[in-house]
Amino acid sequence: MPLALWALTISAFAIGTTEFVIVGLVPTIADQLSISLPSAGLLVSIYALGVAVGAPVLTALTGKLPRKQLLVGLMALFTAGNLLAWLSPNYETLVVARLLTGLTHGVFFSIGSTIATSLVPKEKAASAIAIMFGGLTVALVTGVPLGTYIGQHFGWRETFLAVSVIGVIALISSTILVPKDIPMRAVASLKDQLKVMTHPRLLIIYAITALGYGGVFTAFTFLAPMMQDLAGYSPAAVGWILLGYGVSVAIGNIWGGKLADRHGAVPALKFIFASLAVLLLVFQFTASSHVGSLVTVLIMGVFAFGNVPALQVYVVQKAEEYTPNAVDVASGLNIAAFNIGIALGSIIGGQTVQSFGLEQTPWIGAVIVAGALLLINFSGRLDTRREIAIG
Repeated sequence: MPLALWALTISAFAIGTTEFVIVGLVPTIADQLSISLPSAGLLVSIYALGVAVGAPVLTALTGKLPRKQLLVGLMALFTAGNLLAWLSPNYETLVVARLLTGLTHGVFFSIGSTIATSLVPKEKAASAIAIMFGGLTVALVTGVPLGTYIGQHFGWRETFLAVSVIGVIALISSTILVPKDIPMRAVASLKDQLKVMTHPRLLIIYAITALGYGGVFTAFTFLAPMMQDLAGYSPAAVGWILLGYGVSVAIGNIWGGKLADRHGAVPALKFIFASLAVLLLVFQFTASSHVGSLVTVLIMGVFAFGNVPALQVYVVQKAEEYTPNAVDVASGLNIAAFNIGIALGSIIGGQTVQSFGLEQTPWIGAVIVAGALLLINFSGRLDTRREIAIG
């Protein structure tokens, strides 16, 4: 694999760390800025909304820019956003910093796959994408717990300073290693883009993605305070729990992809969403148990992100079927749907914490995931009807 691919992986690691590290820092930020837990949790939503806007809108607006120039510009903006977070004197400035870094995230992952596949022969395309997205997995396993540790011991601002350093490394790596002559893809016409955004079959999948992720983040956003206040773990122990959760997520990503390859996207998603809903209900009863909460969280990690490969495969399959001229746009919109789910989940979780308490977030999340389960069953039936009609 070419060295340029590792520049993309470093960038993905930095971006993944800054996205998810906030979960471990919610109690610390709330305490140091003298704001409520729901207000601190809103920082997850703000970032996700930035991604949701950046993925489809900014990707379309920057479609004609040279890929290397765009990539380097994105990492410069990402680093600036994290430096702004480090220097934030108040909550409002931190909100702006989170929105700014979220915008860069959306565009990066929309163009990242294109850049990665252009660096290798066609038969190695899937491996190239897997290596790039591996940066996200490594971020969950190492970057998030390490960032949480830095925040708890030196202050949350220092966490963003550390991420800025990684951003500088990614920026330099991209400048030196990524070639200038990356081929441009044809930009989808406005008509094709509108079709992707309005086609009923694709809208169902976007809704499934948003609900499936939203249900998880209703509880996951407040995982750190739940493990401290309800399960009785120390702030230092929460960092280790997030490390264990990251390992579970890494296992789940691989397992979820194999499950979808073996049984198909729809059967895999039915099983994963049903399991997630049950696990969230179980967490409702184990959240106050020192051992039970830990076991539930680690098992839940396997399923929480195991749906990602199947959801991405499913949306690409349906886009190839219904909007073949705008498959990339459909994929980008699904990335936006993931982050709309994260935003809605963290907002709903915050309102639940404010009105009913931390301990009520798991069952609310289970209800939302159950909505995704109902929709994937409905979508599967529509697929069957179409196959019968065609056959």
